[in-house]
Amino acid sequence: MESDLKLKLEQLHQRVDALKGQINTEEATKNAFVMPFIQILGYDIFNPTEVIPEFICDIGTKKGEKVDYVIKKGDEPILIIECKHWKENADAHNSQLHRYYHVSKSRFGVLTNGHIYNFYADLERPNIMDEKPFFTLDLSNLKDASLKILENFTRKGYNLENILDSAEALKYIKAIRSEFEKELQEPTDDFVRLLVNRFFDKTLTASRLATFKEYTRKALSNSINESINFRLKNALSINDTLPSKEEQQTTAIDDNTDGPRVVTSAEEIEGSQIVKAILREIIPAGRIAFRDTQSYFGILLDDNNRKPLCRLHFNSANKYLELFHQGKDNGEKKLLNSLDDIYMHKAELLATIKNYE
Repeated sequence: MESDLKLKLEQLHQRVDALKGQINTEEATKNAFVMPFIQILGYDIFNPTEVIPEFICDIGTKKGEKVDYVIKKGDEPILIIECKHWKENADAHNSQLHRYYHVSKSRFGVLTNGHIYNFYADLERPNIMDEKPFFTLDLSNLKDASLKILENFTRKGYNLENILDSAEALKYIKAIRSEFEKELQEPTDDFVRLLVNRFFDKTLTASRLATFKEYTRKALSNSINESINFRLKNALSINDTLPSKEEQQTTAIDDNTDGPRVVTSAEEIEGSQIVKAILREIIPAGRIAFRDTQSYFGILLDDNNRKPLCRLHFNSANKYLELFHQGKDNGEKKLLNSLDDIYMHKAELLATIKNYE
């Protein structure tokens, strides 16, 4: 079941990627992307007693308010779905879903733009939708763990108890991970004290705390870099060759220096995987090389600095994909609202390879 579900979702992602340039309205997004998703879950989109479009929800004094879809199992609503245009963020417009959820008997709500699906529950307060989703499905990044969760929402596999059992764990694991990532970037005093007090038995003065804070930052950076380098060489099929001198200068970790460290983020890994998937349409994986630097995450052809394919600039609030055109040393930066936007530049990425060939 799981492998079949994954295959169908991968096919849907290909459909979304191929058609989204022609989808200009929210209604078209629903018809082209969301309805096939509901169908993949096993629900009969042509049965108005099972999948109800434009379901009327009376919200207080507002009469006739409509939610895009309500899915029923028997006579009970099990899922309400609110849709947005594929260009909109799936986590930026949940006020309507909040209101619908309040008057619905469903325990779960979904906010989607057709390629990102955010699943909400009422873990904090009964019948009031949580502010943050407990589960997010990204069609461009299908993970086995996500498929197992999604299987509980299918028509054949729907299991309220299983979902509720895992929802709280998913929600708080996600929150803990977020807090941990903040500590990796800038350790707080409390976090430093927690670690240092386990081995340092002297008084932790303000000056000592500042020193240990820097030690903690370096230790975490070194640990993460070693883990990331291992993952890049194995999960991303990096060529198993010795790094060049230039690469050693940009990515090697030196415990005796005080300069800034290169830390490869999870988003840079995901972004590079998307780029790699696009490029592998016309070149083998072995020709795609990765180099992380202080300023950007670089993707090269044949590990050659003179053949940059693109760069990921993810170290600031705004994220950019830098593309390179024939005869130009400096690339052109494209703003990314999400990692999925990389797919919008597929043609340019493939054209860059052809320029070097």
